Amino acid sequence: MYKILQDQKLRNSIFDLLIEAGDKIMTYYRSETFETFQKEDKSPVTTADLASDEVISRGLAALTPCWKVISEEKALPEQKEQKQTDYFWILDPLDGTKEFLHRTDEFSINLALIHDDEVVAGYIYLPVFKEMYYGVKGHGAYQHIDHSEEKRLHVNSFSLADENLKVVTSRNHIDDGTRVYLEKLNNPNLIFMGSALKFINIANGKADYYPRMIQIMEWDTAAGQIIIEEAGGSLVNANTGEPLTYNKPGMINPYFIASGKII
Repeated sequence: MYKILQDQKLRNSIFDLLIEAGDKIMTYYRSETFETFQKEDKSPVTTADLASDEVISRGLAALTPCWKVISEEKALPEQKEQKQTDYFWILDPLDGTKEFLHRTDEFSINLALIHDDEVVAGYIYLPVFKEMYYGVKGHGAYQHIDHSEEKRLHVNSFSLADENLKVVTSRNHIDDGTRVYLEKLNNPNLIFMGSALKFINIANGKADYYPRMIQIMEWDTAAGQIIIEEAGGSLVNANTGEPLTYNKPGMINPYFIASGKII
């Protein structure tokens, strides 16, 4: 039994930690007093990303000292060291930095717990909307309202032949491979959206399908995957149809498809 499933106090402490980090992000977002840097891969990072990372990494080290934290904003551990870890946290302290910079409001904090190569718990917090979503393996997916109220999440059921499927896609990453998948659908209704909001909209039934034919990192998908799976949907390798696995060398994901329940 995973510790995270047994300890309600720990779960609430994690919620409080993500809210604290979200408040820190919003301080920068509202004031616009932040700096932007360019990482080695040419992607942007801001002082808001780094501040969120500091809050969450420090908090998790206190809450779960035996579990390492692998964050987008820190160097990856050596693969040998990485593979020796049965449980570890994987963190994107500000998913959707471009959305943050473009002021679309569509950014999130993504946190997931990995056991061996499988995601077993995930949390997504939307700082602008003050919304918390989470899923735990075998226990369902929920929107957390407060410490006494939760709403269970359920995906839509559909056939890929259905007309007007609600398809979420990135504002910034519609590539030729993704277009091929979209062209196979029957007059889909495209919804352009940033960051992990795409996963949340599938998990709560506001969207149906999300093909992604560009490689992204494990911390981008882990929390969304368990939330979608526990809501009745799937997030799978586009080539094999198998669920994405984690703790891979380099932590790079293959192309994937996230969806509700396909019948």
